[in-house]
Amino acid sequence: MNAKTVHANPSKNRTPRHRAREFALQGLYQWLLNNEDSGAIDAHIREAHGFDKADSEHFQTLLHGAIGQAPALREGLKPLIDRPLDQLSPVEHAALLIGAYELRNHIEIPYKVVINEAVELTKSFGGIDGHKYVNGVLDRFAAQVREVEVDDAKKR
Repeated sequence: MNAKTVHANPSKNRTPRHRAREFALQGLYQWLLNNEDSGAIDAHIREAHGFDKADSEHFQTLLHGAIGQAPALREGLKPLIDRPLDQLSPVEHAALLIGAYELRNHIEIPYKVVINEAVELTKSFGGIDGHKYVNGVLDRFAAQVREVEVDDAKKR
């Protein structure tokens, strides 16, 4: 996946935050495959076509936050997945890191929005049923890290 050439499901309705997540996914994909420095990835992604329409602050927060917290996020996700992390597709892995990061660090964003965004990213960039897997894992993760919010939603 090259940040300059990938245009998944072009839509006029994509919000700046959604675009930020798309670019963060591409950056994490690059990081997972090449273990490049996050600063170099950040600089490269910012040159990509369409980046000017993304929420650059949220992109930066997601990219650097997910990379910086990757060991802790992976530890939280490990009990919820059915295979070793290195057997996940890079798109699923990146979407799970973004979703887990947002669930843990951005409580101002409703958990259902976080999960939906990760699912949409996986639908756009991933394999056929990867979005179902990401949905299930993040749903269980949300129940752990946002227990009160999830319980309140179930009562409604």
